[in-house]
Amino acid sequence: MSVSSSTTGRPARRLSLAQRLAARDLDAVTLLVVPAALFVVAMFVYPFLYGLVLSFHPKEGDALANYTTFFSDPYMYGTIWLTLRLALPVTVINLLISVPIAMRVRHMRRQRILTTILVLPITLGTVLIAEGLLNYLGPQGWLNRTLITFGLIDHPIRLVHNYLGVLLSLVITGFPFTFLLTLSMISGIDPALEQAAATLGARAPQRFRRIVLPLILPGLAVTFCLAFVDAFSVFPSAVMLGSPAGETRVISIAAAQAAFEKYDYSYASAIAMIMTVIQFGFVGIVLALRGLFYKGPALGGKG
Repeated sequence: MSVSSSTTGRPARRLSLAQRLAARDLDAVTLLVVPAALFVVAMFVYPFLYGLVLSFHPKEGDALANYTTFFSDPYMYGTIWLTLRLALPVTVINLLISVPIAMRVRHMRRQRILTTILVLPITLGTVLIAEGLLNYLGPQGWLNRTLITFGLIDHPIRLVHNYLGVLLSLVITGFPFTFLLTLSMISGIDPALEQAAATLGARAPQRFRRIVLPLILPGLAVTFCLAFVDAFSVFPSAVMLGSPAGETRVISIAAAQAAFEKYDYSYASAIAMIMTVIQFGFVGIVLALRGLFYKGPALGGKG
């Protein structure tokens, strides 16, 4: 039988700080999140809020002067369409390529070796890939010189310093990321589902359309968002392989010119905020449509 502290005259034992935190679900494991949270705040949240506030303090005019200036200049707000004209096709192309390749790779014995080869461009970086494409696809590059040598063409084909060059660069740099996400989703589908459908007479196209595709569509929506955000922020490729003053003058180039050529950091911040709103808008639409897809369990014996 326990005796209360008031009866014995001894003071109640005071709980330690760790015990008090644990009582509020703040144990040592949870506290490990604190450094990561501080890093996110310092590297992402604070710069975003600082840029947002700075965008409403233009050099001249009222608080909305930067945004008014941007949307009143066709040369400036036209960069939104030019960026979408690159980002959307690149995202769709990478998804269309990743799905069939991932479907094939998941059944291969040497899956790790092939996956390593396919994701190798991630290790090269955007600038190095752009340099390689200039040497390979340029007017005096290997491809044009080979075609001229064999008499297939008379003049070099213009494959760089235009829209096509930037598109190819973004596809190459964005594919590994999209492929890895797609492969993880497809590999996580229970093989018994397809085996059962095959037993009932469903062919490969039918199994993909009726089983695999509905299961991976929610994941593909998230992959689309991530790949779109990555492609929308294109900058080095648009400068090195495109036409920075013409068809590949993306919105990031406009922001860089405002900041480092005109030294108008307030206007550059406003352009960056416009980029953010557009990306959030597309991501919000895609994630809203994601709710229409199947969201049940897809995992089984294979993880």
